[in-house]
Amino acid sequence: MDRRGFLRSTVATSTAGLLAGVLADTDAALAYDGEVDLTSLQTTVEKISRGYNGQPPEDVLSQLVDELAGAGPLMRLHHPRQDRLDLARAIGQLGGMAAIVLHDMGRSRDALACFTTAEKAAKQAGDRSLRAWVLARKAMVPLNWGAPLVAARIAGQARQAAGRADTAAAAAALAASVAARAHAIAGATKDANNALQHADRIAGKLSVAESADTWLGYGLQKHFVHRSQALTHLKASTLAAKSQEAGLALSSETGMTRTLLLLDGAMCVRHDGDPAGGCQAAVDALTRRPGSYRAGLVRQRAAELYASVPASDRNLAEAQRLADLLAEAA
Repeated sequence: MDRRGFLRSTVATSTAGLLAGVLADTDAALAYDGEVDLTSLQTTVEKISRGYNGQPPEDVLSQLVDELAGAGPLMRLHHPRQDRLDLARAIGQLGGMAAIVLHDMGRSRDALACFTTAEKAAKQAGDRSLRAWVLARKAMVPLNWGAPLVAARIAGQARQAAGRADTAAAAAALAASVAARAHAIAGATKDANNALQHADRIAGKLSVAESADTWLGYGLQKHFVHRSQALTHLKASTLAAKSQEAGLALSSETGMTRTLLLLDGAMCVRHDGDPAGGCQAAVDALTRRPGSYRAGLVRQRAAELYASVPASDRNLAEAQRLADLLAEAA
């Protein structure tokens, strides 16, 4: 083997990669004339914030990553103060939404990394509401993946970041709802109920803009979803059912939200002493979605129900069918 030739080739390849990056940054700097039009970026943020709209999570994630790839390098350039703040805000929103999609796909580690970047951007933007929103959303990663105490701590940080400012009301409502869910999972019933009451008070006073049904807003549907989850974990089946009915009335037939609400209902049936009925309700919820849409958070929620079924009941036909669907979605 020609060791010298190998090293020369390796160095050449490494230099070529570095050069491509340097040239790209240099070209961007040369093209910059002291002004940046953020209209296109802000339009994209608003459009994507409306959710999946029937698109596979992978496609939405691709769009978000593409926008981040273009927006990130702009922060290296000099901008007027307001432009820089607006750019940082857009990056924070894009990063937060990318993290939401990654979380839904079950990629919790990548989601946390995106949330970290989004929080940095929110700080640079000086946007208290955005930072509170990012933290509240970030808390949902440990919340949904087995660490409610961590989730409660981060949700507390989100509530602190929101403060009492009216401009952060939507983020404050979200943070309170996430805290309620975390406390409920951890078995802190009093704290969960207090947080639920706080979330109800704020949600009932939100403006039209704040209660928009987007990833960046805190719509009624979202409130009922969080409320349903908290009450389901508190085993308050009757109250949970009311939130589930209200949330289902506002959800689309094909959306993930609908499936999560139906799985909450299935867990309530299980809590009320009917493991076969709970498993069948979960099977019905899962089979309404195409197979490729049963992974990630949806599968994890259904797996929680199956795990709660006593071993002596897992030979039930309904439980076996649920186990089969979980295996297919793994």
